[in-house]
Amino acid sequence: MPYVEVLAPQVPPQRKAALARSVTDGLMSAFGVTADTITLYFLPIAPEDYAHAGTFGAQDTGMRILLKVHAFRRTEAERRAAAIALTRGVCSAYGVSGDDVAVYFLDRDKSEVSHNSKLASD
Repeated sequence: MPYVEVLAPQVPPQRKAALARSVTDGLMSAFGVTADTITLYFLPIAPEDYAHAGTFGAQDTGMRILLKVHAFRRTEAERRAAAIALTRGVCSAYGVSGDDVAVYFLDRDKSEVSHNSKLASD
């Protein structure tokens, strides 16, 4: 933990690798965690699986990129630092502006997380 879901257009593996490194570095710095606790899941979104503002497809408008960060609750300052780092990483890896990047923090209590059948609160 943290786990990060990246909902974005398909890109070459090198760009995903660049994002994986920058997200990992950003979360290590912002949250004070080690690299071995961070996992990313790339969920490619095709234009035919996307709509924004009532318009289907992303051919003319581009596509917003969403990162969902599942983690134990952090301070507002820590989330802000993570949001800055993750947004910069997405902009660099995907060649988009920050206006097209959203980072949502889905905070979890330790009693809501289990690894190998053991709650993190145990």
